Amino acid sequence: MNILVRNVEKADYQSVRRIMNQVQEMHVAWRPDIYKSNENLISEDVFDLMINSGNAFVADVDGVVAGVLEITYKHIEGPAHVTREVVFIDTMAVDKEYRGRGIGHQFFEKVRELKDSSGSDGIELQVNAMNHAAYEMYKECGFTEKSINMELL
Repeated sequence: MNILVRNVEKADYQSVRRIMNQVQEMHVAWRPDIYKSNENLISEDVFDLMINSGNAFVADVDGVVAGVLEITYKHIEGPAHVTREVVFIDTMAVDKEYRGRGIGHQFFEKVRELKDSSGSDGIELQVNAMNHAAYEMYKECGFTEKSINMELL
């Protein structure tokens, strides 16, 4: 299986949409009190913005889009924080048929390259508390907990 992490292209729209809908449905199943089904999470206009940002990538597995990665670069500065440049992983999603095959690890290699080439200080992300498989993969890749979001309903 050849995994190529490349910039997202216009032709990837339907595949990216399908994968993001799969992830949304996982969130709906975990927390229907917060999330709702939405077949149009990513409009074509939003997708065009993703393409133009240069910060959206797909995992291409033998010609099939099997995952989506989107990052942002954040400048953190303030009276309570050390000034830092961070690569923030906004989206990392893998098609349900391709999970457990190393695509997430390939995405992390790409993010590490982007961190190094940008001179950023670190990589950050958030993970849904119900997404145990992703949490374990992040720990395996060296991530540690920075903060914990809590809620009161």
